[in-house]
Amino acid sequence: MNTADLGLPVDVPSTALFTDQYELTMLQAALKAGTAERRSVFEVFTRRLPEGRRYGVVAGTGRVLDAVENFRFDAGVLGFLRERQIVDEATLDWLAGYRFTGDVLGYPEGEVYFPGSPIMRVEGSFAECVLLETVILSILNHDSAIAAAASRMSSAAGSRPLIEMGARRTHELSAVAAARAAYVGGFTTTSDLAAGFRYGIPTVGTSAHAFTLLHDTERDAFRAQVDALGRGTTLLVDTYDVAEAVRTAVEVAGPELGAVRIDSGDLLLVAHRVRQQLDELGATDTKIVVTSDLDEYAIASLAAAPVDAYGVGTQLVTGSGHPTASMVYKLVARAESDDPRAPLVPVAKKSSGGKTSIGGLKWAARRLDEDGIAEAEVVGTGAVPAELAGRQLQVELVKGGEVLAREPLDVVRDRHIAARAGLPLSATQLSRGEPVLPTEYVQVPSGN
Repeated sequence: MNTADLGLPVDVPSTALFTDQYELTMLQAALKAGTAERRSVFEVFTRRLPEGRRYGVVAGTGRVLDAVENFRFDAGVLGFLRERQIVDEATLDWLAGYRFTGDVLGYPEGEVYFPGSPIMRVEGSFAECVLLETVILSILNHDSAIAAAASRMSSAAGSRPLIEMGARRTHELSAVAAARAAYVGGFTTTSDLAAGFRYGIPTVGTSAHAFTLLHDTERDAFRAQVDALGRGTTLLVDTYDVAEAVRTAVEVAGPELGAVRIDSGDLLLVAHRVRQQLDELGATDTKIVVTSDLDEYAIASLAAAPVDAYGVGTQLVTGSGHPTASMVYKLVARAESDDPRAPLVPVAKKSSGGKTSIGGLKWAARRLDEDGIAEAEVVGTGAVPAELAGRQLQVELVKGGEVLAREPLDVVRDRHIAARAGLPLSATQLSRGEPVLPTEYVQVPSGN
């Protein structure tokens, strides 16, 4: 299945060079040593959440599936590697036929995670799995960070919709990924047309201060916008004097005016004044949209204000202070030989400074209390205890190189809302704290 199967209008180009050079030099050395084809298991996890965060959000899985499927070394890419003498001819010959033929399991996109959660597991030969490290981490680290910030903001916003509008505050391609991740985290629309085109996210947008400044008077600007876009448009009312602008907006559009946008000043105070003025002018159904460098804390502070929607840019696309999820991709098991029947043995790095990892192929389940609320993230090796068998979190994403789990974004978004609702209430507190669920490690004999 490719992107066209979900009606997406853009195919993903080759992702083969979205990697670090050492992935290829390790491949060359492993091919020469005869260990490249050993069956291997890599896991993606994070050792800790960003400081003060209560949970993480898995986002970017759909983009990872595209990246894996399109990891191809075409003639141009191979020519670049040959010209730079990155690897030898034997390795180039191997890369020319590269196709990922292994399996990928992982938390479904939109699910929440905690320190040590085996968010994604990649199984196959060492050669085919090691090449995917950088592209998988770059996608998951970015998108999960944005989705976590978006989730906190949508929780703070309650039932009020959120508009993603951060494209001008980040790289043009990361802006598209950020809009997608924000939608997963609970945002409802984006201003970025590329995100709407690629992923089907609803788009919105009206005018900026430049449009008002273009015209001789504010009234002329409002009249032009209403004539072009209709009375249901959103008029920006803080270019000059807010009270005068609101009065003019209602005079031009009538009480059917869709919304006004406030982009500066004391938003709490101004929103109350604007709401009172709109109501006195008979525009009781006109909405108030606020923007101006909002984050989850500013959104929470406006909970009592008569605000109908929020537009968020800079703080969202930078992860609200945490632009990465700090995930890692580690080899946790490998076969004793090239024999496909050779048993897997656990392997793990031993290091000081908090960089140790736990070897072995892991499962994950979420234990619930008697009220059906999550009380622990259980991560284990070996057999899954019977009482947790129905609570396993990992699902098949790729089997034998074939993608199994592409999903519409609305499904992913709904999954996240449900997953967040299943956490203890303290998960949505904005105050700093520890992860809302403890991670419990268990080792159960496999019975073999």
